[in-house]
Amino acid sequence: MSRPQVVTADEWRAARDALLVREKELTHALDELAARRRRLPMVRLTEPYRFTAPDGATVGLVDLFAGARQLVTYHYMLEPGQDHVCGGCATFTDNLPEHAQEHLRARDTRLILMSRGPQSEIQPMRQRMGWPLPWYSSYGSTYNDDLGLGGGFGLSVLLRDGDEVFLTYFTTARGVDRLRLDFNLLDLTPYGRQEAWEDSPQGWPQTPTMQWLRPHDEYGVW
Repeated sequence: MSRPQVVTADEWRAARDALLVREKELTHALDELAARRRRLPMVRLTEPYRFTAPDGATVGLVDLFAGARQLVTYHYMLEPGQDHVCGGCATFTDNLPEHAQEHLRARDTRLILMSRGPQSEIQPMRQRMGWPLPWYSSYGSTYNDDLGLGGGFGLSVLLRDGDEVFLTYFTTARGVDRLRLDFNLLDLTPYGRQEAWEDSPQGWPQTPTMQWLRPHDEYGVW
């Protein structure tokens, strides 16, 4: 089995300290990026969008906040009539902590899921996976298209000021996967995510990107 070089404890500490310098540089760069993000302009959302809540009620944009000032939405790829499970979206949602909502609420922020599929197709998936997050449907509205999502996935951030709602941030692709606990933990390990795109030493285990991902109930027994 290919594995990292074995060295003395002093040699390991020296290599670890050198890496820590780079890690601190990245931490400061991420802080600076977050500061820029907080200074982004925003756009007012004026369309009278209608959504279906988990309990079947029809609600508007303001209702999605449930009284909070900020709203983070993961736009889950579940299209009307979709006959397959999006592995990326399912595993992303699996990685959202059960009690994240309470911590976010302490900062006047709410987290929800949103899909274009109707609630009749959302609820079976939610029940199967046991996800506690509120999952809304934008079925029949242009909401996804207006955010530039189409049928894709992404993460949006909205700000509410009274009855006014603004889009402040949106990201997709790698901007979303960096939020995942599993990827972040694997990035700390010697073998990483073990995907073909990674810059790893020769002989490290690697498979095609995301080929290994499954909803949590589709893995074998550990």
